[in-house]
Amino acid sequence: MGRGLQNKEEGMNCNQCGGKLEKVTTDLPFKTAIHSITIIKDLPVLQCKNCSEYLIEDNVMERVDVILKNVSQDVEVKILSFAA
Repeated sequence: MGRGLQNKEEGMNCNQCGGKLEKVTTDLPFKTAIHSITIIKDLPVLQCKNCSEYLIEDNVMERVDVILKNVSQDVEVKILSFAA
């Protein structure tokens, strides 16, 4: 997962390779229990154009935490939309 942003005034740069970060949406899996995975679709992230490293912004991660807390740990695989 991403490691953060460098100087915001000059644009957003990847801390891994220094490349430019751009806003994209993607589908990401989150392990919620020993045998349970939740995939969140259309998740907004900042992704590096060079190395594909990504960063989930704090406000997005807060919403992800709320979504994951409401998922039953008895489900082996659950697919949810971030926008829903």
